[in-house]
Amino acid sequence: MNSETNHLHLFAGFGVELEYMIVSKNDLRVLPVADKLIYDEVGAYVSDVEFGNIAWSNELVQHVVELKTQGPVASLVGLADTFQQHIQKINGMLEKYDAMLLPTGAHPLMDPHQETVIWQHEHNAIYEAYNRIFDCRGHGWANLQSTHLNLPFADDAEFEKLHAAIRMILPILPALSASSPILDGKLTGFQDTRLEVYRLNQQKIPSITGHVIPERVFSRKDYEEQILQRSYADVAPHDPDGVLMDEFLNSRGAIARFGRGTIEIRLLDIQECPAADMAILQAVVVVLEALVGGRWGRWRTLEEQKQFDEKELADIFLQVIRTGQETLLTDIKYLHFFSMDKAEGCSAGELWYHLLFDLADFSEQPEVKHALDVILTQGNLSRRILKALGENPTPERIQEVYRQLAACLQNGKVFTP
Repeated sequence: MNSETNHLHLFAGFGVELEYMIVSKNDLRVLPVADKLIYDEVGAYVSDVEFGNIAWSNELVQHVVELKTQGPVASLVGLADTFQQHIQKINGMLEKYDAMLLPTGAHPLMDPHQETVIWQHEHNAIYEAYNRIFDCRGHGWANLQSTHLNLPFADDAEFEKLHAAIRMILPILPALSASSPILDGKLTGFQDTRLEVYRLNQQKIPSITGHVIPERVFSRKDYEEQILQRSYADVAPHDPDGVLMDEFLNSRGAIARFGRGTIEIRLLDIQECPAADMAILQAVVVVLEALVGGRWGRWRTLEEQKQFDEKELADIFLQVIRTGQETLLTDIKYLHFFSMDKAEGCSAGELWYHLLFDLADFSEQPEVKHALDVILTQGNLSRRILKALGENPTPERIQEVYRQLAACLQNGKVFTP
């Protein structure tokens, strides 16, 4: 711990958040009963329910519940089992509503313009402000579920290293985590449709999301001046009460939370079970540790990391959200940074194999290792969903496949078509 800031040092702790939809068992329609779930547990309509090192909380809409670590945990090892226990507890409590939790980054059949119910209870003023400014009845607000990873930094020097490293891998994260290939009952042409609608949901005030990939900003002073204050100034005419004047307003793919000394990665779609989420998170962490010069100290220097412009990284990101691991990466400068010296380029999947080679040894976590092996060999969850659905899937076939995904979540199993 840093005695001056009381913030954890790099990779000394981890915060994880997992978001799930609540749906009807009968027809998979979203059910806005997250408030009832919380009330049934504690007898009050509150935003958070704490269970030791795990908490449940609300989100913008009432059909989504979030499971999260209550403060930082020392290790990601074992978290999959802990989250799995809470999923089964919640599913048991939802039986009275003939409901269950559903995974993936977006509901495949939801009509958000008809089915959205904004959270009505504690902290509702924040959600109402967003709804008033942006109208949250859309897929980019009401139908997107993600996994968030919070990583600590103790001071400006550590923030610089962590932010530089995170920026480098953000563009290719969806290659591993995409799980949202379908909206409105139709194949979208994107493996990560959640991120496609997410990046566009605040176009009314573009500075809030930027290019999704954060700018080349590596100190708290510069970050506050160039990113936060600009967003605050732009939203002020729409937010006279200042409800949104906080670090959470920033909607980039990774956001600095200086108040808690963390950077929060937001680009990961939720997976079909916690073991798959933990596989991706641990893969991300070992690569980031290598980038910031942890145990391995490979690839390029900090100064080389800081040279990449957000627009060139965003170009890669936009390709990857569409075609995932099959994306042909042709930015030679980017590939060369990771010591991939292929003049003809390589796929995003090949790059992840290269990055994880001899880093990701999860042999003592067989479920996590199996999940990562499936992702790397059979494709991300979107790819596997697409294979299971086939071309031009009917609503009945979509329901059938997503019921299988709900079963994977309940039983802690990786989905293989």
